[in-house]
Amino acid sequence: MSNASANLIALKTIWIKECTRFLRIWVQTLVPPAITMTLYFVIFGSIVGERIGTMSGVSYMEFIVPGLIMMSVITNSYSNVASSFFSAKFQRNIEEMLVSPVPTWAIILGYVGGGMARSMIVAVIVTCVSFLFVDISIAHIGYVILTVVLTSTLFALGGLLNGVFGKTFDDISIVPTFVLTPLTYLGGVFYSVSLLPEFWQNVSMANPILYMVNGFRYGFLGQSDVGIATAMWVLIAFNVVFFSGAYYLLEKGKGIRS
Repeated sequence: MSNASANLIALKTIWIKECTRFLRIWVQTLVPPAITMTLYFVIFGSIVGERIGTMSGVSYMEFIVPGLIMMSVITNSYSNVASSFFSAKFQRNIEEMLVSPVPTWAIILGYVGGGMARSMIVAVIVTCVSFLFVDISIAHIGYVILTVVLTSTLFALGGLLNGVFGKTFDDISIVPTFVLTPLTYLGGVFYSVSLLPEFWQNVSMANPILYMVNGFRYGFLGQSDVGIATAMWVLIAFNVVFFSGAYYLLEKGKGIRS
C-alpha cells in the first residue's frame, strides 16, 4: 500500500470517528440548535420583525435568516472540534496519533472535517426550520456554498486551536462565551451595519464575522454591507493563518507533549 493510500485511510478513519461521535448523541448536538433557532425566528422574526418591517429593502425575517444560519454554523463547527480535540488530548489519545505515521495534515483535516459535517447538518436543519417562517430565495448559490464551507472550516480550525491551548474543560467555554458570542451578535446578524454611525461602521469592519455573515447574505439576497470579493479574501486569509498555526502547533507538540 502506498503512503498516499495509507494517509487517506487515516484521514477517513479520523473523520468517520468524529462524525460517529456527534451523530451518536444527536439529541444533544443536532436538536438544540434547531430549537434555539426556532425561538430566534419566533421572537426576532415574527414578533420584533413585525414592528421593524423591512431591513435593506427586504422583510426583516428574510434579512436575518442568513445570519441565523451562519451563527449556527459558527457555533457548531467550533464547539464540535474544541470539545472533541480537548477530550482526546485529556485522554492522551492525541499523543498516540502524533507518534504514529499519520501525517499532521491528516489529523487536522480529520477533526476539521468532523466539525464541518456537524455544522453543515445543522445548517440544513436551520434552513428547513426557516421555511416554516419565510420563503427563502437564493440569488447566488455558489457564494452560499463557498461562504459556508470557508466559515465552517475556519471555526473548526479555531476550535482545534482552542483545544490545543486549553488546559481544563472550563477553558473550552471561555472563547465561545467571551469572544465568539459578542462578535457574532455585533457581526450584522440582526441589523445592517449601514444603520450605524460612521465611527461604529468603521469599528465593525474589524470584526471578521461581519464578512462571513454578509458573504452568506449576499448569496441569499444578492446584497451585502461589504464587498463580496473582500469578504471571500478575508475568509481565505484567516483559513490559511489558522491552518498554518494548527499545523505548527501539532508538529511541535505545543500544549500536548509534557
